[in-house]
Amino acid sequence: MLPPSPAPVKPVAPSAPKAAAARWVAVDWKDLPGWGSDDLLAAWPALLAGCQRPAAGWAEFCARAALQSPTDPLEATLLLMKYLRPWRLAADNGEATGLLTGYFEPQLAASRQRQGAFQWPLHALPADPVLRRTPRSDIEANPRFSALELAYVDDPFGLLQLQIQGSGRLVLRDAAGTERITRVAFAGHNDQPFQSVARALLDRGEVSDATPRTLGDWARRNPARLRDALAVNPRVVYFREEPLPDVNVGPRGAQGVPLTPGRSVAIDRAFIALGTPLWLDSTEPLSTTPLRRLVLAQDTGSAIQGAVRADLFWGWGADAALQAGRTKQPLRLWALWPDGVTPKP
Repeated sequence: MLPPSPAPVKPVAPSAPKAAAARWVAVDWKDLPGWGSDDLLAAWPALLAGCQRPAAGWAEFCARAALQSPTDPLEATLLLMKYLRPWRLAADNGEATGLLTGYFEPQLAASRQRQGAFQWPLHALPADPVLRRTPRSDIEANPRFSALELAYVDDPFGLLQLQIQGSGRLVLRDAAGTERITRVAFAGHNDQPFQSVARALLDRGEVSDATPRTLGDWARRNPARLRDALAVNPRVVYFREEPLPDVNVGPRGAQGVPLTPGRSVAIDRAFIALGTPLWLDSTEPLSTTPLRRLVLAQDTGSAIQGAVRADLFWGWGADAALQAGRTKQPLRLWALWPDGVTPKP
C-alpha cells in the first residue's frame, strides 16, 4: 500500500535554464506510476553517494538523509515524501515521453605483454598534443606510441566497445596464473570524428547484427581484413589506469561518485542537475514488464540530449553488456527536488 501524501505545500515555480528548456510541472506523489512499489532502501546507498557532492540546494536534505538512515523500504519512502516534491519533466513543446537506453562497464581479458591473441593495445594519453591527434590507422606504425601501451587485449571489437563506453575493467593474469582486475578510465581522445565500425559492416551486408558474438565471429573469419575494418573509425580513446581495491564498486561518473548498477543514470545537464533523484517509468528490455524505480542522475554522455532522456548504468561484465544492448524503450521521468527549493539544472 502506498504511504499517505504529506500535507500539500504550494510548490515553487521552477526557472527555465534556457530557451528550449524542460518544463518542470509540479505533481502529486500519486501521479508517479508505481510509486511505492520500488525498494527505496536498496536505492539509499546510491542516494547517499550522490550526497557526497550535492547540487545547490541539497545540503539540508543530504544532512537529514545521512542522519535518518531508514531501516526498511516504507521508512525510506516516507522520508523522501516528507522532504522532497515531485516534478514531471517534459520538453519545451510539452512532450513528456522520451528515450531510455543503457550502458555498462566492459570487462576484457588482457595481458601486459603482446603475445598470442593479445595483440590489441590500449594507449595512455600522449603528452604531445600533435601526437595525440594521430588517427587510428597511423598509430601502430608510429614508434612513439610503443611507450604508451598500457596493456593488450585479445578482442578488437571489445576494445572498440571499451573506447565507446569510456572506461572498463581489465582481467590480467600473471606468470603464476593469479588473476587481478584493474580499471582503465577515460583520459582523452585524438580529436578525430567517430565512425561506427559495426554500422559499416552492417551496411555492407557482412554481418546480420552488431552483437559481440556476431562481430567476434566476423573477426575470426576475416583476420586479414580486420585492421582495415577498424580503420573506418579514426577516433581513438586514451586511458589511464586506476586501482580497483573493491571489484563491487562501479566507475566514477560525471558527478565524481561511483556509479551504482541499476540506480545510476546519465542525463543531459542542460535540463537536470547531477545528483538529482529521478523516478523512472519505462519497461524492462525487450519486454512489456514495467520498469519503475528511483534512479540518480550521476553521469553524462555526449549522446544523452534532451529533458526526458536517460542512459541506465547496468553494471559490468557479460550480463550487463547484454542488458545495456537491449535497452531502448520509451521513457517518462519525474525529478524529486527539496521542498521549497527552486529546481535548477
